[in-house]
Amino acid sequence: MKYALLIYEDESQYGPEKAGPRVQEIAAKHMAFTQQLGAKRIGGAGLKGTATATTVHTKGGKKTVHDGPFAEAREQLGGLYLIDVASLDEAIEIAKRIPLAQDGAIEVRPLLGP
Repeated sequence: MKYALLIYEDESQYGPEKAGPRVQEIAAKHMAFTQQLGAKRIGGAGLKGTATATTVHTKGGKKTVHDGPFAEAREQLGGLYLIDVASLDEAIEIAKRIPLAQDGAIEVRPLLGP
């Protein structure tokens, strides 16, 4: 089964533009984690900060474009892994190992399709 592992953290802990030693430290941990996943990892990426986001919102059939993410929240979507594993339990075990700089959450979501 294929799953998206969505990484939510408070992006302010990384400083402006996600630059600096803290980002380099967590990036190195993610590179090592990616190596550990091997062929189970079928995709994924980190995301630039929410200041770079644009949201297309539909309401009543009308589309509007807004700067920034859809909703303001304490934690922001900062990246994701796409994995192909045998079960939800295996996906959860992998999600538990994803490096976080501090507090955060990993949302495990099955992908549609084969």
